[in-house]
Amino acid sequence: MKKYTIIALSVFMFTAFSSNITAQTRNKKTNTETTRTTTRTTTTRTKRTTPTRVSRTKVVYKKPQTKVVAVRSLPTSRRTLKHNGQTYHYVNNKFYRYNGGRYLPVKPVLGLRIRTLPIGFSTVVFSNRNYYLADGVYYHQINSEYEVVEPEVGMIVYELPDNYEKVQIDGLQLYESNNVLYEKVQVDGTRAYEVVGIIGD
Repeated sequence: MKKYTIIALSVFMFTAFSSNITAQTRNKKTNTETTRTTTRTTTTRTKRTTPTRVSRTKVVYKKPQTKVVAVRSLPTSRRTLKHNGQTYHYVNNKFYRYNGGRYLPVKPVLGLRIRTLPIGFSTVVFSNRNYYLADGVYYHQINSEYEVVEPEVGMIVYELPDNYEKVQIDGLQLYESNNVLYEKVQVDGTRAYEVVGIIGD
């Protein structure tokens, strides 16, 4: 009789111990999932139907015309860049084209390369790639130079470039700078701007 009692007691204790281990393991997994959910970035945005590439004809600017300020001369420290048969002049983080005896500020075309990043640039990491942002222009490092590139849709920045403009596309208000479209969003309660499209011709 004592023998059976000891066996029954042993089985009971083993079962209780196993249940305790299972419960702890389950709780541990639940805690891990909770932590992962808590640390995940929450982005809130309005519903949109804006495609990645938008025709320029669909973009309505709040200010239909912007004043282009041409200059007669540029500092001698400027760099002359050639790309696809066109000549560009780069100075003080800005790009110019020579036309009719004056230098006109222009948006940099994709593929233009500079040797040194502009002063005050910021780094945006997206899809395990480093992008360098300055005055609304995105760069990617190619060997020892930095090439003008398009940002990826979904990238988040926390400040708009100084030269941004308000636009509307199919009734949706967005912001445009250097042909990049941004939408205002909330990231963990902080105001931010998400790249939602590129204006194409």
